[in-house]
Amino acid sequence: MKPAGLDAIRRVLVIKWSALGDVVIASALMEDIARAFPHAEIHLNTQPNCTGLFAHDPRFAEVWAIDVRSKTRRWANNLAWLKKVRAGRYDLVIDLQRSDHSRFLLTLLWLSGGAPRIRVGNRGGFPYTHQPANRDPRAHALPMMQSVLQAIGIPTPTSHPVLYPAPDRMAVVNALRQKHGLEEDRYVVLLPGSQAAGTLKRWGAARFADLAQRLHAQGVAKIVIIGGPDEVDECAEIAATGDYVVNLNGQLQLLDIAPLCAGAAAIIGNDTGTAHFASAAARPLLVLCGPTDPRRVKPIGGGTVAVQAQLPCSNCYAKICHNPDHHACMKAITPEWVAARLPELEAGELKPGQDWPGGLRSF
Repeated sequence: MKPAGLDAIRRVLVIKWSALGDVVIASALMEDIARAFPHAEIHLNTQPNCTGLFAHDPRFAEVWAIDVRSKTRRWANNLAWLKKVRAGRYDLVIDLQRSDHSRFLLTLLWLSGGAPRIRVGNRGGFPYTHQPANRDPRAHALPMMQSVLQAIGIPTPTSHPVLYPAPDRMAVVNALRQKHGLEEDRYVVLLPGSQAAGTLKRWGAARFADLAQRLHAQGVAKIVIIGGPDEVDECAEIAATGDYVVNLNGQLQLLDIAPLCAGAAAIIGNDTGTAHFASAAARPLLVLCGPTDPRRVKPIGGGTVAVQAQLPCSNCYAKICHNPDHHACMKAITPEWVAARLPELEAGELKPGQDWPGGLRSF
């Protein structure tokens, strides 16, 4: 049922360009939008590297991308974007970006008389017709984007990412599970990587290997490693721990991650884009945060908990560690501690706001 006052909406444009993790989070809001306008034609404007995530998404009549951030074609692409939106004749635009770039483009569209009738965005203010209550740039992406929808009366009950893999990929995932003996609730997934430029966010292969040994000793039948091209060496080091470790590095597509994690007892990983995809499985997920603020970066979902050491340099977002005790934020989270928390994580008893001796806190 459509929200009151929006009955005339027939064409909707959703704008969400980046970052990858935020796009995955935004897929929860896309579900709320689709439910609010079941008979409207909804288009998604994203960036070229994200279009594949929505190739089989039934919520969108069209998914289109124009690289408005291109260094070589910036002005030409921005002009093409303006023409595309004008031609779309949208009744409503929902801008889920955190930057002023989309706001600037919509202002140009308004000045030229081609802006959608109803306009709402994270940033609020001109040229938006409705203002979200939450405009704190330090806030987590989810409540910020929920506030955008709530500003025009759209309910926001969806609490985890909603993504649609290609139908044939389910058979691939099921075959991998069968091949490696990954029985329901009998395996734990580890996510040891992060983007190449954010190596300080990595807990480290040695600690993940230690954790794998401890979890197996506690009765976990299989440990599954998921990683990308930048994590080949780390995944191989962890896999060398024992034959109970299944290294799926390079064997999965991004949208395969949630179906593979759907049968896991739990998921444990760094602050990485892979964790956001894993959160779509709605399984217990523990994220190990070091230099990044868990209040802003943790994946969404009721079963997701982030943990961080409370240090004077917490949330530094640095690329190079300047603490004399190098990488102290990650060293403080020990494999022994994580392994001991697994039963609580699985039972849903590991909650945000808890503190432990040694300066660890959950979020």
